[in-house]
Amino acid sequence: MFSSLVKDQGEDVEKLKRELHPETGVKVRIALIGIGAVASFHHIPGIRVDPRAALVAICDESEQLLAQRVKEWGPVKSTKNYMDIVNDPDVDAVVIATPNFTHLPITIACIKAKKHVMLEKPIGINEKEALTLAYEAEAAGIVHMTAFTYRFAPSMRYLKKLISDGKLGEIRHFRSQRFIDWPETSWGWRQYKKTAGAGSLYDVMIHRIDFSQYLCGNIKSVSGKIKQFVPRYKTPSGDTCPLSDVDDWSALIVEFNSGATGVFECSTLMKGHHHGGFGHEWAEVNGSLATAVYELRDPYHMHFGTHGGSLEKIPVPPEYLVVEGCPRDPSIGKPSEVFRYDQMYEFVSAIVEKRRACPSFLEGASAQVVADAVLRSCEERREVDVEHPVASKKSSRL
Repeated sequence: MFSSLVKDQGEDVEKLKRELHPETGVKVRIALIGIGAVASFHHIPGIRVDPRAALVAICDESEQLLAQRVKEWGPVKSTKNYMDIVNDPDVDAVVIATPNFTHLPITIACIKAKKHVMLEKPIGINEKEALTLAYEAEAAGIVHMTAFTYRFAPSMRYLKKLISDGKLGEIRHFRSQRFIDWPETSWGWRQYKKTAGAGSLYDVMIHRIDFSQYLCGNIKSVSGKIKQFVPRYKTPSGDTCPLSDVDDWSALIVEFNSGATGVFECSTLMKGHHHGGFGHEWAEVNGSLATAVYELRDPYHMHFGTHGGSLEKIPVPPEYLVVEGCPRDPSIGKPSEVFRYDQMYEFVSAIVEKRRACPSFLEGASAQVVADAVLRSCEERREVDVEHPVASKKSSRL
C-alpha cells in the first residue's frame, strides 16, 4: 500500500495500523466513481500515500476499464452501477470523478446515504446545481470536498501565508494567466453545454477563480468574456462527432470584496505553451509592500520582489513542501505532480478529525457562482454582482 513517495514513518505507521478497522485494516474505506485519467493521476496516488485510507471499490460504465483498473490497482469490488457503491456498508467515503452532468444525481445519492464525498470540479453544470449540493451536504453533516487541487501547491500555500502575515502589505491586484496547448480535436463530453455546462471556463478557469478567492477573499463583481475559436467536430482518430458549443478561451476582470482588483485569462489554444503537458501558469499578487508569484511548473519556488527591486526566485520553506502530517516525501517525484496527492490527505484528515474539509462544496459553489456571472456578463455585456453561498451556523465539528 505504501509507495516510495511515503517517508519512513517507523513506529508512527505501526501505531496507525494498530488503530485501524480490524475487519478491513483501514480507517477510511474509499470508493471511486469514475476511474479515468483524473482518478489515476490525482486520487489513486493520494490514497496510496495515506496509511489511514484504502481503496475498496470502483465504479465506471466501461467494463473494459474496470477490468484494467482492477489489474492496475489491486483486487477491489467493481461495478457499473453507482448505486452499488451508495448502498455498500463497507464504503465510508466516495470520490466522484465522472462527467459534469452526472455530478448532481450521484452526489445527492451519496449524501442521502451519509457517505463523505470528494467531488471533481465543477461540482455542477450550473450554479443552481452547485448551490444545491453545497446546502444538501451541509444539512447532512457529511464531510464534503471540492477537488481544487492547486490549493495544495507548496508555493500557493506559502503565498497564502505571506498574505495572511501582511508581508505583501495591502493587497491591490491579482493576476492570473493559464495557457495550455491542447490539440484542436474533440474534448468528448466536455465540449457540449448539456454535459459540461461550459468549456475551458468550467474545466480550467474555475481553478483560478477558486485560488484567487483563497488568496484574496471573495469576488464582489465580474466583467467577463468567453469565446470559441475552434469548433470541434473531429475526434483524435479523425472520426466526425457532433459540433462543439462551448468556449475555449475566457477572460475576466473582477473586484474583490476587499477592493482589490483581478485580471484573468485562460486559453487551451496557446501554441508553444505545452511545457510537457503542464502548460503555462502564472498567478501574481501585488501588495503595497511587495509582489509574489506562484508558477505551476516550479511549485517549490516562488518569485518575490519589493519596491525599487526586481522579482527574484526564492525557495519555498521546507515546512510548506507537504501538508503537515502527510507522510508523502516531497523530495520524490515531479514537484508539479506530487503536491496533488495532499488533497486526499486533507479529505481523509477531515473525516478522521470530524471537521469540515477545505475546500468544501461551499468553495466549489462559490467559484461556480463567479463562473456563471462570467457567462451572464458576456451574454448581457455588463458587469455582474456576485452573491456567494453562506456556511451553516452549526459548529465546524461534524
